[in-house]
Amino acid sequence: MSEVVRPVGGPMRELLRVAPGPVDLEAIDPRSTPGLPVAAGYGPARKDWARTQVELMGAELGRQQEMLYAAAQGAAGPGSATSAPAQADAGLGGDRPRRVLLVLQAMDCGGKDGTVKRVAGAMNPLGLHIRSFGPPTEEELRHDFLWRVRRALPPPGYVGVFNRSHYEDVLIARVEGLVDEATWRSRYAVINDFERELAEQAVTVVKVMLHISHAEQGERLMERLTDPTKFWKYNPSDLDTRARWGAYQAAYAEALERCGTDAAPWFVVPADRKWYRDWAVAHLLRETFDGLHLGYPPADFDVERERDRLRSQRRP
Repeated sequence: MSEVVRPVGGPMRELLRVAPGPVDLEAIDPRSTPGLPVAAGYGPARKDWARTQVELMGAELGRQQEMLYAAAQGAAGPGSATSAPAQADAGLGGDRPRRVLLVLQAMDCGGKDGTVKRVAGAMNPLGLHIRSFGPPTEEELRHDFLWRVRRALPPPGYVGVFNRSHYEDVLIARVEGLVDEATWRSRYAVINDFERELAEQAVTVVKVMLHISHAEQGERLMERLTDPTKFWKYNPSDLDTRARWGAYQAAYAEALERCGTDAAPWFVVPADRKWYRDWAVAHLLRETFDGLHLGYPPADFDVERERDRLRSQRRP
């Protein structure tokens, strides 16, 4: 096998996209495998097949990532001393270089870290901009909830990954009562405006909820409590969060419904099967890149003249 096998039934961006209207997460089987082709085989063989496919897609994603980065460097101009973040702040109008932002949300043990390692890890780390969001610091609390998110956006030409994101402010803030209801409800509109603004700034946002079952989460938590090499991943507060499973599922469902837009749609990836999760997310990214129609920028110098100069040079 030497080529990427496409999903069956249509692109993953269509198969996994959250449709308009109320969202019923219980109707989505976390062990299902939408789009998985017959070529994957059956039983344990599917794991090896999927992992090989992710490796193949990793090479393709790396090439697309390089084109994304090259286009941004071309826009900056040869020898430009302007840093990437400064370029982002300055604005580049209609010729603004593109950015891709993968947003990962999930319940504890949902597989965010594994997805970053397996999928984003296949790309060139020099072109990746990975950020995690924990409890806000004192400084962050002095600003609006999007302040720290804006500061974490990837520079032009980069692929950004948010391990948790601004959605924590309508998930944990809601369930744990960190703010009043009027505050967290008002944030849906603010988030939609923010993501529309990102689209206008040539940021393509891919929002993924990794959907695991209550039973699977329990098994993964027990594994962390059994394997000494995974004790560091466990926090006693994980069980307190797990006790509010229903409240969190309701919060996720409303966030998916209220903040799924054409500018920044939501995708729900069944994530009980780790190998399928990685395969599905890799395809979502591959299809996203394909839709950008990227290419390498043309030379902004006389190529033939430079060749002649090189040929004529003698060793000093």
